[in-house]
Amino acid sequence: MPATVEIVPSVLPADHSRLGEEALALEKAGVDRIQWDVMDGNFVPNLTFGPDVIAAVRPHVSVPFEAHLMVNNPDELLPRYVEAGCEWLLIHVESTVHLHRTLTRVAECGGRAAVALNPSTPAEAIRNVLDLVDMVLVMTVNPGFGGQAYIASMEPKVAQVATMIAATGRHIDLQVDGGINSSTVAGAAAAGANILVAGSALYKDPEGLEHAVADLRERAEAAYQAPTAA
Repeated sequence: MPATVEIVPSVLPADHSRLGEEALALEKAGVDRIQWDVMDGNFVPNLTFGPDVIAAVRPHVSVPFEAHLMVNNPDELLPRYVEAGCEWLLIHVESTVHLHRTLTRVAECGGRAAVALNPSTPAEAIRNVLDLVDMVLVMTVNPGFGGQAYIASMEPKVAQVATMIAATGRHIDLQVDGGINSSTVAGAAAAGANILVAGSALYKDPEGLEHAVADLRERAEAAYQAPTAA
């Protein structure tokens, strides 16, 4: 099945005192799902959302949720994020000693597993867990804060991961996150990413969220290329 391009907002730049309303506005703007950037102050130097906050927002919208777990020892709370309403759980290669076991646990908890790579982590680190995941995330900034500049040198790694995915013969989405805006989205999509996470760019668009989402989608769809299995 050919991959479809999806636009996934991070709610990190949203008004945290009105998260239910903010999520509803994103849904009305036509996003495909919502990403929750979960930070523990250890794996990254920031603190954000716990499962109770996500669970409180879940009844306000029907759009799917995903939790990007930028935390050390993610195993402890995996069931809580699934219970909070997150369909996908994104696990960083760098966050756990036993990555294979952690990804297996996501499925056991009823979630869909994804694996994430920091900019300095080579693509090869995920080769032996691709059979366990439905999505790979290649970070195009160093995680921890919104509004950072896109690291264009990650595009060859995105292309490398896309080729690895094609070789599996499985449908695995390829996501990029960090610095995605109207100027950078085409480069990421051309490298093979079909899921584009955007935060600050959506909220800064002077024409509003709906225009921002539609613009990113149009640019990504025009540029998207995925390798085929040899």
